[in-house]
Amino acid sequence: MNNEKYLTQAEALDVETAMLSTHEKFLARITISSLRLLQQIAQEEQVKVEDLTPKQITQWFERDAQLKRAEGETAGSLQW
Repeated sequence: MNNEKYLTQAEALDVETAMLSTHEKFLARITISSLRLLQQIAQEEQVKVEDLTPKQITQWFERDAQLKRAEGETAGSLQW
């Protein structure tokens, strides 16, 4: 997954220019990125975002981590 999918440059600029504290800007970026990731997980699980369970989210992270361990750090969806 491309980091641009988590937070576009335009969105990053919107957050950066918002009248928010540094901490609030960080939280806004994390929230937008989290929404994108939840949308991806929901699509892969074939459910609506609001129907995702904590267990499904955790299992998705486990699968992504296993893929990284098996194929290397560039494998999987999460690229930090």
